[in-house]
Amino acid sequence: MAKHNELGKKGEDMAAEWLVNQGYRILHRNWRHSYHEIDIIAEKGKFLHFIEVKARHYSPYGHPEESVTKRKFKHLKQAADEYLHQHPGHMWIQYDILAITLYKNKPPEYFLLEDVFL
Repeated sequence: MAKHNELGKKGEDMAAEWLVNQGYRILHRNWRHSYHEIDIIAEKGKFLHFIEVKARHYSPYGHPEESVTKRKFKHLKQAADEYLHQHPGHMWIQYDILAITLYKNKPPEYFLLEDVFL
């Protein structure tokens, strides 16, 4: 497996654990529709969350969440629309980005951007 794929898998595992510790209930991981994928689908309270996870090693030149483009967000929304079609009944939905910055000599940093719309 390529290094960036290993980092992505590790980041998604870390994200799922962190979200559970924050009170989320994970429904699906890596839910796919066509060519599009939703990293994590979770519930918390009355909301259904579609969560894009971005994990990166620390860099002074940018943050992980900055790599979520309008195109990527459009694909997330398309997959979420199909999920809602297949699983009706969710009144409240939210798109979130969970950015994880990994450091060499200190614990990872989690940054949850809630209710994102690009």
